Amino acid sequence: MDLTPTANAELTQFFHQWLETFAFYVREVDYASARPLFHPDVLAFGTHNDVIPSLDQWVATQWDNVWPKTTDFRFVLEQTSVLASPDGRMAIVIAPWTSTGYHPDGQPFPRPGRATMVFLGNADGWLCTHSHMSLNRGVPQASHANRPVKG
Repeated sequence: MDLTPTANAELTQFFHQWLETFAFYVREVDYASARPLFHPDVLAFGTHNDVIPSLDQWVATQWDNVWPKTTDFRFVLEQTSVLASPDGRMAIVIAPWTSTGYHPDGQPFPRPGRATMVFLGNADGWLCTHSHMSLNRGVPQASHANRPVKG
């Protein structure tokens, strides 16, 4: 039995596309389109909170504090790892990301970070059940852009 956790090429491609889709929604500040990617009871960690116990709270405390205040969010796919359980029902994605933050005077700054996301899969597809997204060390915690939210 192969217990190698690295996902096969097909599953890796699926999650690369998932990351691209999610990153697009972040760039567009499109909460309504991003919500279906996550389990309603997702547990999340982020820059602005420790444990966030639901999608609604994650949106209100993390997404609201980040998505409208940053630009250019992208995952670094060539540095992304996708791990999968042997039964194909659980996957973990570890991905660095980049974005642009803004100082209070409007000057941009690089805002890189990293994410770990846990997914459960079944016949209906994959949902993210845990997300931990954090900034790299030394990156300013606050960004001050003010873009409109969709949904």
